[in-house]
Amino acid sequence: MREITYRQALNEALKEEMERDSTVFSAGEDIAIYGGAYGVTADLWKKFGDDRVKDTPISESAIVGIGIGAAMTGMRPVVEIMYIDFIPLCLEQIANQAAKIRYMFGGKTKVPLTIRTEGGTGRSLGAHHSQSLEAWLLHIPGLKVVMPSTSYDAKGLLKSAIRDDNPVIFIEHKMLYNIKGPVPEEEYTIPIGIADIKKEGKDVTILSYSRMMLFSLEAAKILEKDGINVEVIDLRTLLPLDMETIKKSIKKTNKVIIVEEDTKTGGTGAEVGMKIMEECFDYLDAPIKRIAGADVPMPKSPVLEKIAIPQIDDIIREVKLITS
Repeated sequence: MREITYRQALNEALKEEMERDSTVFSAGEDIAIYGGAYGVTADLWKKFGDDRVKDTPISESAIVGIGIGAAMTGMRPVVEIMYIDFIPLCLEQIANQAAKIRYMFGGKTKVPLTIRTEGGTGRSLGAHHSQSLEAWLLHIPGLKVVMPSTSYDAKGLLKSAIRDDNPVIFIEHKMLYNIKGPVPEEEYTIPIGIADIKKEGKDVTILSYSRMMLFSLEAAKILEKDGINVEVIDLRTLLPLDMETIKKSIKKTNKVIIVEEDTKTGGTGAEVGMKIMEECFDYLDAPIKRIAGADVPMPKSPVLEKIAIPQIDDIIREVKLITS
């Protein structure tokens, strides 16, 4: 199977969905002629023109507002917020409008809106461009939140997000764009809300997503040399969460570690861990472990930035502790 980058996979998904459905269009800052801050929308403007690939003003509230209005009137917009750090600027539109309109209109209208954004650390961009704010969005009923870790998942899940009749927040990690992975040339989609077992094991379950998924897999490979067999599950979708896959794994391993890049206090792992306590407590032989980002504004210094987020050695250490 061919291997393409995460960026190329997303670009293909957008292109294929725009070719398949004339109601799909993209809008955002510098996504047209420039091709997007991270190149995801490269060449789409040349193919589809101004009507379907639109550069917008520097106004996140306007970008999402455009998307909501278009979605309510029969289009399937894909809007881009350049950095997840700018989500607060359009949280009114996301939380109070996009997420609630279908409910408040009694199902008479829908909002098939995909909001693409990127987050995470790795480029030493400082506190305003390096956050992982996905946990904020998990608290909003009416949204779906997707965070793929591989090229294959990115393409399949983005296509599903565009076809979904509900607003989907699609979060891409800035350090994944150049990572290559196998992606078939034929048409495929991946259902939203289904986790994926990236590596089977019997001694402990690691739950992760996005870039930390790759760190977890690397740690699992190293731990194999010490005779520790780790099961690694990629959550892929944070909302809705695939508790069935999680339960089956914990029944088998009886131990679980959640690895996330967002800050530990009030983070994704807190919600996932509580769900495990409510639904899987009887299967646990050890306390749930969380490996998460430090509760600090993200430093600009590359050295300090690395210290502020989980590393492969941190995962290895915690796995050894919980399995000893």
